Amino acid sequence: MSLASVFNIAGTGMSAQSTRLNTISSNIANAETVSSSIDQTYRARHPVFATVFQGAQQGGGDSLFAEQDQSGSGVQVLGIVEEQGSLTPRYEPNHPAADADGYVYYPNVNVVEEMADMISASRAFQTNVEMMNTAKQMMQRVLTLGQ
Repeated sequence: MSLASVFNIAGTGMSAQSTRLNTISSNIANAETVSSSIDQTYRARHPVFATVFQGAQQGGGDSLFAEQDQSGSGVQVLGIVEEQGSLTPRYEPNHPAADADGYVYYPNVNVVEEMADMISASRAFQTNVEMMNTAKQMMQRVLTLGQ
């Protein structure tokens, strides 16, 4: 694995964490929206990540995982899935969005879990930034060796 590929790996990680932060923000923003129908109620969304593998086309000499003929070259977002957990029905007959039985349906968003997930995503993003900065400093020091 070359030092230059570190930038690509960290970049894909930052992009994935940015997608994660956006879905968390959307979940928190819609946590208190109501609907009179189960089908129209907002459901929590979560991104699905996958490792992108790079085959050893170059002969495998520079791979950390040469014996396995693959090395990780980043992460990709496969998609965003809706959580299928149960919604929260509340009996509020005076609510303008209440159905015929007087119930409104709240999303299956747990704000506490979303905030903890947001902290985790933010720290993962910061870790990728630090990894890029460290790789940049290493490359700059290598350039100064010839002086």
